[in-house]
Amino acid sequence: MLEVRQLGLDGVLEIVPKRHGDARGFFIETWNAERFAEAGIDLRFVQDNHSYSAAAGVVRGLHYQLPPRAQDKLLRVIRGKILDVAVDIRRGSKGFGKWVALEVSAEKGNQILVPKGFAHGFVTLVPDTEVLYKVTDTYSPGHDRSIRYDDPAIGVEWPAISGGFQLSDKDLKAPLLAGAEVFP
Repeated sequence: MLEVRQLGLDGVLEIVPKRHGDARGFFIETWNAERFAEAGIDLRFVQDNHSYSAAAGVVRGLHYQLPPRAQDKLLRVIRGKILDVAVDIRRGSKGFGKWVALEVSAEKGNQILVPKGFAHGFVTLVPDTEVLYKVTDTYSPGHDRSIRYDDPAIGVEWPAISGGFQLSDKDLKAPLLAGAEVFP
């Protein structure tokens, strides 16, 4: 059983799988191709990724891959909490440059589906956060792109984090949306 909720941009979804719990703990079926297809999500995942962030304020993103190596992403948190962000980068889309955010946490057990055509990123809200995500294509350095997380034209409302943000050199040097190669 899945609870699926639209997040305001076409195809970006919050997915909350049913949690079965008792005195021993809990069990969650986080991916079942048949059940997801019944809910209208028919994807073939080919790679799983796992990231660990030691501190609160680690920003990863905004990342995407261009066609023909574009990726759908199904992301969940197994320890900690993040604010996850998806930005519509489909030129010509009525949502182009708009963003949505969702708090995803181990405690909630929720997931976010970020489809092709969206840049994706997150910030850790607590230390020792671990994120798992499935993608529908493998990593391709030649198709890998980034957009600045703090692009004023997009205007993502990142939370205030004590100690500020930590970013990779790649993310610090990412272009603004206006100068980025995006989806046609």
